[in-house]
Amino acid sequence: MAVTVHPDLERLRERVARELLGHPIVVHNPFTTWFAQGEMSREQLRRFVVQFSVFSNLFLVAQLLKTINAPTLDAMRASKEILANEIGVVFARQGAGAPSAGVDPDLVSTEGTVEGGVFRFRAAHFEWLLRMAEPLGLSFDDLGKRRHGRPSTLRFCDELARLYGSPDPVVAEGASFAVEHWAAAGFWKELIQGLRAYQARTGERFPIAFFTWHDQLEDQHAAHTEDELAEAAARVGFDADRFIAAGREMLDGVEGFWLGLDEMRREAPSPPTG
Repeated sequence: MAVTVHPDLERLRERVARELLGHPIVVHNPFTTWFAQGEMSREQLRRFVVQFSVFSNLFLVAQLLKTINAPTLDAMRASKEILANEIGVVFARQGAGAPSAGVDPDLVSTEGTVEGGVFRFRAAHFEWLLRMAEPLGLSFDDLGKRRHGRPSTLRFCDELARLYGSPDPVVAEGASFAVEHWAAAGFWKELIQGLRAYQARTGERFPIAFFTWHDQLEDQHAAHTEDELAEAAARVGFDADRFIAAGREMLDGVEGFWLGLDEMRREAPSPPTG
């Protein structure tokens, strides 16, 4: 039997497809297209890792604001799940204990809940990046701080705090929806492809589980975005215009981040050819 879709939801889906999913950074990301080839120099790779570490570490600020400003207890708990996992609480699968090798992100589950999970310093996402960066000659002091961020990186982080962490639930939902679609658009896979190609070309070895774990997580999230859109539209006070506008602003911030990385890689020495 065919499922009847409310006309307002159908119009919202059409606007989302046109105004959010059609955003230039979702349709084509020039930096990740280049990165996927694996032809970067070591210095280009190092600079990328530094900027990504700034985004990853400052994302904690936006996630904390999203938790504080959550409109319901359920929404607060959902935000806490993400925040706690980011800082090192391993997801515990229902009916199973936390993995004994939980410090290895290759073995940490992408499913479950932080309820009953085990905290491990080495399971913090920032520490995954640190372990990747060390073989590239980068130390703790080189990563994650605002002082290391390019203006475009910092603007992205600030837009995450302003929009994704907004006290206006419609704005926060629009930004969150946009972030989920950006994350599920395939950029993780392009980064993984590029890192593996670089390792094959240079013989250098470093762990990339930060990227493979997030890619697996986003594959799961992508399956739920349609349900989340319907739930958001059904809430009292929902405003499609504010939802879409917040999503567009968030994606503009995302675009600025990637275009900043694309500009940065052109400034760094490229590998020799021939």
